[in-house]
This record gives sequence, structure tokens and C-alpha cells, in this order.
Amino acid sequence: MEKGLVAKATTTIDAPRAHVWDALVDPKAIKHYMFGAEVSSEWRVGRPIVWKGEWKGKPYQDKGEILRLEPRQRLEYSHWSPLSGAPDEPANYHTVTIELTGEGDRTRVMLAQDNNANEDAQAHSEQNWGAMLDGLKKYVEAREKN
Repeated sequence: MEKGLVAKATTTIDAPRAHVWDALVDPKAIKHYMFGAEVSSEWRVGRPIVWKGEWKGKPYQDKGEILRLEPRQRLEYSHWSPLSGAPDEPANYHTVTIELTGEGDRTRVMLAQDNNANEDAQAHSEQNWGAMLDGLKKYVEAREKN
């Protein structure tokens, strides 16, 4: 169930869903398109997911839990970042949902992040997720050419 304002971002990638999915759950790939973040997870429902990195000169360790995993179709996880300044409480977690659709060599990626505190936070999240999806698109399409 979505909470609060929802940030959304979408892209279409010239690659099969399987290749896009692989890039979404491969920590080596994620580091290339998600601002250098190191991600660790067992990629199983109910298991933790952790992001480590540096954002604007500040080290961070974000965390969440895999909520839903339907290979090649849907990935959903909770997310909380200490950089938000909000306490580590359930009410301060976002739910991030990534859905893949498409046929053949084109995949549409739709991402939504709920629980944005206000319209500025929503716009900021949309900008960040848009940049991440642009990076995902470039990464996957470059691999398709090789």
C-alpha cells in the first residue's frame, strides 16, 4: 500500500527484460549506474538489502528489506537512509517498486517510491531516480552492443 506522495520515473531500454533484470540484481552492475553504491542482498523476500557509498562527500549506509521479488517482472523493497535526517522508524521508510514490461528487445522500466514528505522531496526523488534509470539504460544498452 502506497504512503504519502509518490515519486515516479520511467525509461525504455533497448534490451530484453532478462538482461535488464540481471542488471537490477547484480551488485557489480548496480555500482555502475547507482552512483557507485555497493549493494548487498540475498535477493530473497524478507531478507535485508544494504547500500553503502558516498553521497555529496558524505559516507552512508542505507538499508531496507526485499518485500517482493518476481524475476524479470517486479522488484519491491523498503528503503531508509540516515542521510534523510529522519529516525530509523517504520514510518520513515520508503517502498521502492520497480516493474519491467515489454516484449522482445525492448523493456519498459517503471519505478515508484512512496512516502515522500512533501512535493520538494518528491521532486528530488524523481530527479535522483530519473538519473539512476538513465544510468541503468546506458549500462544495459552498452552491454547489448558488446
